[in-house]
Amino acid sequence: MARQNRAEVFDPEEVTVMHCVNRAVRRAMLCGRDPISGQSFEHRREWVRRRLVFLAANYGIDVLGYAVMGNHLHVILRNRPDVVRQWSDEDVARRIWNLFPKRREDDGSPAEPRQHELDMLTASRELVARYRRRLSDVSWLMRQLAEHIARRANREDECTGRFWEGRFKSQPLLDEAALLACSAYVDLNPVRAGIAETPEQSDFTSIQDRIVSQQSRPGRGTKSKRRRSKQDRSKPARRDNWLAPVYANPRGEPGPRPSRSGRRASDLGYLSIPFQAYLKLVDWTGRCARAGLGR
Repeated sequence: MARQNRAEVFDPEEVTVMHCVNRAVRRAMLCGRDPISGQSFEHRREWVRRRLVFLAANYGIDVLGYAVMGNHLHVILRNRPDVVRQWSDEDVARRIWNLFPKRREDDGSPAEPRQHELDMLTASRELVARYRRRLSDVSWLMRQLAEHIARRANREDECTGRFWEGRFKSQPLLDEAALLACSAYVDLNPVRAGIAETPEQSDFTSIQDRIVSQQSRPGRGTKSKRRRSKQDRSKPARRDNWLAPVYANPRGEPGPRPSRSGRRASDLGYLSIPFQAYLKLVDWTGRCARAGLGR
């Protein structure tokens, strides 16, 4: 029986949270070490993460969580058509250019678009409207993620053909209970699979990115904002600032809350509990999984 079209499952014009899963064909190794050949593909985990960071900065879609496993990957996405509607036509054109560049630099990154190239992308209202829909479309983001990794992996393996089993699987998360359970499930995938002892040791997961960023923050009582040196202020961006915040403060600023950093679609959180409470839940659940409970 054929699967339903995703347009029949959720309205792309409404904010929806989706749990997406993509698996390598014939359960071959996407990352990790192939138990048959002994060849290591660990470096491909970083491919996936870097591609997700790039896509999060250009699409109107929040990345709530992710986990890169040996032969599959999990991503929790929240489309933000409300944020995309606030972007100017030139913002839309620049993002489309970055995603589908006509010219590239020597390192493969998109070249800076010229004004006439941006004008071509905003030539008609119908064209801009089509691009706006595309920029908040989960299917387009997953397509660009999967195609990019497949091309690189096939080039490295010196082969051609299908790399993924088929189109990605997706499940809408309709309430906060489902979102909380799914977030913990995705963050704990390496722990449940027995390849990591704790969440902070779970490489290439959203929970590790958040923990590393939390640990790198200066203590509240050690240094005030006024006394921070220029060197402190020039530190590289937090490892997790491309992910959506965990805590959706109900007393915070209402509305779409477009991102101020430009590394993600919005600064809107997705759970009604602070990150520390979520971390305790994940840690407790992970200990149960390691003890053999809930498997």
